[in-house]
Amino acid sequence: MSDRRVFRWAGTSARMLVGTLVAVGFVVGTVTAVAAPWPTVAREPLVVDAVPVASETVLSCVGGLLAIGRDATSAAQLSVAADQAVTAGAGEGAQAPAQTRLSASYLGGAEGAAVYTAPASGSAATDAAAAGWAAVSAEDLSGFAASECTAPLMESWLVGGASTTGASDLVLLGNPGSVAATVQLTVYGSRGAQIPPGGRNVIVPPGQQIALPLAGLSLGEESPVLRVTAAGAPVQASLQASLTRTLVPGGVDQVGATATPATDLVIAGVEVTAEPGPAGASNAATLVRMLSPSVDTTATVTVTAVGGGAPALAPSTLQLTAGLPAELQLGGLPVGQYVVDVRAPEAVLAAVWQTTGFGAGADFAWYTPAPELTGASMFAVPGGASASLTITNAARTAATVSLHAATGAFSQQVAVPAGGSVAVRLPAQGVYTLDPGGVAGVRAGLSFSGAAPGGGTALAGYPVLPVDAAAATIRVYP
Repeated sequence: MSDRRVFRWAGTSARMLVGTLVAVGFVVGTVTAVAAPWPTVAREPLVVDAVPVASETVLSCVGGLLAIGRDATSAAQLSVAADQAVTAGAGEGAQAPAQTRLSASYLGGAEGAAVYTAPASGSAATDAAAAGWAAVSAEDLSGFAASECTAPLMESWLVGGASTTGASDLVLLGNPGSVAATVQLTVYGSRGAQIPPGGRNVIVPPGQQIALPLAGLSLGEESPVLRVTAAGAPVQASLQASLTRTLVPGGVDQVGATATPATDLVIAGVEVTAEPGPAGASNAATLVRMLSPSVDTTATVTVTAVGGGAPALAPSTLQLTAGLPAELQLGGLPVGQYVVDVRAPEAVLAAVWQTTGFGAGADFAWYTPAPELTGASMFAVPGGASASLTITNAARTAATVSLHAATGAFSQQVAVPAGGSVAVRLPAQGVYTLDPGGVAGVRAGLSFSGAAPGGGTALAGYPVLPVDAAAATIRVYP
């Protein structure tokens, strides 16, 4: 081999070696760069915590007691049999809620039920409460009714009433808002859940209250339950239940709405005013109506005397078929106040019917469940009959509940034992505040009894509702 060829070979090999090393170095560098952490630029997002302005407090009342068919020329015409006297007030330092009136379409546009409005204070709603009473003693209608003025809801349930012979029940829908509400009324009865023609797309104009005969929605139902669903605006739903036995009025009541079904329902302050009749009597003085809206389940009913520990009756179990209301008779309860507890694995609805008797001058009441009180709650006590507050405590620890009147004329600390209940006689009508003292599981219900104004007996009741919570903080990322 010549020197020139040796030199060429050496030069070519050197170039190949350098190229290979450069390529290897490039690959290694690339792999290393991919594996190594790259520098990053971190920027925290801008966060703004905004507290929405709370809406005003709106409390819509039921209104006076209504009679049907008093005009001989119009059998379906409604008229006011007794006006409602309302007691209302607001929290300490707040202005009294302003009163307006709903227009009553069933009275030809005349003034109907009262509405109380209290403006909000910053991010917190103003505590306010209102409740009313009415009594009537006439040939076609007799009895005493007391009801709480409540906030309108998009969905609510009415447990009570009947559309059989002797019942003249009315469904009342009030819209205190500024836009119309479209309401669907679902009747749960002996044929399950149905939306009757008269309950489909019911228009409730703004600022008005309408009345619908329950018999016009579903005739012949002994134990109906109604679901009220609104669109466009919330409505305040209630039921006026009245009964006539062989031309003798048997009482009247205004039944408030229940917001949602639950697995544990506590009905506080059921008041028994007459000794039990003979065993096996056809007329039951105490009934529990229940409904499981969507699934089959089993409900257990326990009745305990207020202030007592052991059940007043042996617990009863009732099979509930989805969509079919059922009733359970509670016989043999002596005179006194009771707490009825309804528990089921699935969410159910329940209410207790109680009567003072079955003759002339009798009255009855539908008692609805009391929700758990999560903080200090305000409630109103109207006049007309003696009022008693029943406080229950489902917690495992005792609760010290504070109770005081807005006027400052009454204040009391009430000790409620764990798993127990206590009754407190309220001295006068007015607005009160109940503070559960931070103990979860405290509930309360009002009951009214005694002689009714104008004659006969009085019986009524409604639960203490929890106060509206302050508006929650909203996190905004601009």
